[in-house]
Amino acid sequence: MRHVELHTLTLRIWHWVNTVLIFLLILTGVRLRIPEIRVLFAYRNDVLIHRWTGLLATVSFLFWLAYSLVSGNIARNYAFRPARDGKGMVRQGLYYAIGVFRGWPNPYPATPDAKFNPLQKVAYTGVMFVLTPLTVVTGMLFSNIPYFRGIIGLIGGIRILDAVHVVVGYLFVIYLIVHVYMATLGPTPFIHIKAMFTGYEEEPEKERADP
Repeated sequence: MRHVELHTLTLRIWHWVNTVLIFLLILTGVRLRIPEIRVLFAYRNDVLIHRWTGLLATVSFLFWLAYSLVSGNIARNYAFRPARDGKGMVRQGLYYAIGVFRGWPNPYPATPDAKFNPLQKVAYTGVMFVLTPLTVVTGMLFSNIPYFRGIIGLIGGIRILDAVHVVVGYLFVIYLIVHVYMATLGPTPFIHIKAMFTGYEEEPEKERADP
């Protein structure tokens, strides 16, 4: 086994802080949609908690974006290269569908210069550059409906705004379920999760296949 440094301390701290914020947003968001559900907080506090957590999540996203641009994280890990990644999507899909259950080597194991395989690039790009900005923008509009009524009217009114915000929230929940499951598909179930604490991941020698 070889130890590969994949995650900087900054990104690891951001990851777990963001995890807590997303959990609070989902928890309070469910309560706002279904008041009958009783969880950690009194209902009267849920709107306030959801609003302030959303603000912190927005700051968290902007921090990630700035850090990723400056550090080269986006260029290294999110840039989709059609010649390599296009055909790689099929290989990685076969690995997830069949190979992982038969002990095949991962065709695109993570390296410091390329943490994401082709399917991860598509998924994480969708989350960070589509779902997250939609959540931020719609949440901001919801935070002060009278002030943003002109913009809300341009996009079709409060019902359209609400529908987009809720659908994106559902997609986030689905993504998180899949994300947690996929995190267990390493050589051992917790090896990828452990790496998000230590920064290092253990990988078999010579695992990478030719692209």
